[in-house]
Amino acid sequence: MSLRTVRLDDETEKALKQLTKKTGWSVSTALKRGVLVLRDEVGRNPQQSAFDIYSRLDLGPGGYALAPSTDTRRGMQLALRRKSHR
Repeated sequence: MSLRTVRLDDETEKALKQLTKKTGWSVSTALKRGVLVLRDEVGRNPQQSAFDIYSRLDLGPGGYALAPSTDTRRGMQLALRRKSHR
């Protein structure tokens, strides 16, 4: 068994105090149970990678850029020329 030191902000300390009063558990028991519940919750909801999220986004057809993002100056010049029909 290991010994941990944890700093809690005022809001969390207040919630912990309310929890120990309501349940009759010690602070140690309340924290242990909280860690176990969090472990189970994380296990049920696996983390998704950025690619998984991006692949589900509907970004539309695209392909309407006048220039690559590395050459925005030229893209802006083309857009202004098209707008003024020169």
